[in-house]
Amino acid sequence: MKKVTLKKSGLTFTRVGLGTNSIGGHNIYPNIDENVSKEIVKQYLKSGGTFIDTAYFYGLGRSEELIGEVLLSTNTNEDVIIATKASFVFEHDQVMHDNSPAFLIRSVKEALNRLQRDVIDVFYIHFPDENTPKEQAVSALEQLKQEGLIKAIAVSNFSLDQLKEANKDGLIDMVSDRYNLFMQNIDQDYIDYMLSNDIAFIPYSPLASGLLTGKYTLETQLSERQQKNPLFIKENYANNLKKIEVLRKLANRKDTDVSSIALAWLLSLEFVTAIIPGAKSPEQVLKNIACDDILLSDQEISLINETFNIKG
Repeated sequence: MKKVTLKKSGLTFTRVGLGTNSIGGHNIYPNIDENVSKEIVKQYLKSGGTFIDTAYFYGLGRSEELIGEVLLSTNTNEDVIIATKASFVFEHDQVMHDNSPAFLIRSVKEALNRLQRDVIDVFYIHFPDENTPKEQAVSALEQLKQEGLIKAIAVSNFSLDQLKEANKDGLIDMVSDRYNLFMQNIDQDYIDYMLSNDIAFIPYSPLASGLLTGKYTLETQLSERQQKNPLFIKENYANNLKKIEVLRKLANRKDTDVSSIALAWLLSLEFVTAIIPGAKSPEQVLKNIACDDILLSDQEISLINETFNIKG
């Protein structure tokens, strides 16, 4: 598997990572089998993957725990880059976010315990809160970095202004936000800022909640959660399926599947450092990894951009 190196921290890992919101993410997906969750992680490691993305929110710490157990049992702890996140606070049936130094310091130490590690490679502020100055939040993480508890500082779901404030002293290594063929949460100004400041970008939801796997049709029985997603609503859904047929033709030509084309498109983008597709089975891990060997021509990329109304 091809690898990338972060310009600021020097961390090196495979550019096809593993997203793990379904690994122990009982609060996100129903009927999760934790034994299957562990097998998914094992398959990823067995295939040569070295970049696992998790968060406290995924199972309220359970994802981190399961990943830690697998890494210890397979003796791969030293070889794998782990990125985790925190910001979620639950009070009186309300979901809030906290970026205060005290919260972030506590969150890092608690994540280290769940992961059974001495250091977290990449620590994200998962979502911005409304009150904490971002420079102050990042300064707390920089202190943890100096103490050897984390290696790289990252933010997720930050606006460009929030990112600029957080990166005032050039301390941000990595950013993550929603970015796929259907939804792009960052614009060209944001991209230009990341490139000019050597900030890595990790797009989450690379397969658009599964829609870009190519497995859906107009006859597919959608879950209650999917029915609330704008991508799956009536006219949108029908139009989106037509666009996916363009990807299917490309996939057939290259003897691969729709998801591999969608992921390969992301990897073709200059500002995308690595991708973190999730998986609900070990077999799906293998499908995701297949995109690493797909090279799209300029003509194919132009066709995809035109189909999905993306400015190339």
